[in-house]
Amino acid sequence: MGGSSSPNGCRRLLSEINVTPLVDVMLVLLIIFMVTAPMMTKGIAVNLPETTAKALPQKQDYTEVVVTAKGGIFLNSISIDEHGLAEKLREINARNKISQVLLRADETVPYGKVATVMAAIREAGINNLGLVTAPESVKKPSRPLKK
Repeated sequence: MGGSSSPNGCRRLLSEINVTPLVDVMLVLLIIFMVTAPMMTKGIAVNLPETTAKALPQKQDYTEVVVTAKGGIFLNSISIDEHGLAEKLREINARNKISQVLLRADETVPYGKVATVMAAIREAGINNLGLVTAPESVKKPSRPLKK
């Protein structure tokens, strides 16, 4: 065990490494990471309105404001109220300059609520604001005109 006999009777050590157990462990780890990676992403469920508009260039570092269907406001996935939004954005902007704010609002949110959130963002001194929409996936059937 651990060596081989040569014709003259001396034992030599084998210096080969068995990599099969290492490969087995690596494959198991790969499978574990592939299964758990999709569960690590967090987000807020929002049904974005569909539009035919083309995507605008987006900066890498942006701040995201989300308005849910129930009227909840989230700043970078953290719940915040309407009144604290401008103050928190102003505070973040003072620490490290915010290059862009992306506003994601559910399609069922009233226009007044979206306008209030946009006003709070502008009040914080942020001029670069983008509205996030979903691409139009399936052409919706047009309603016939009533005569």
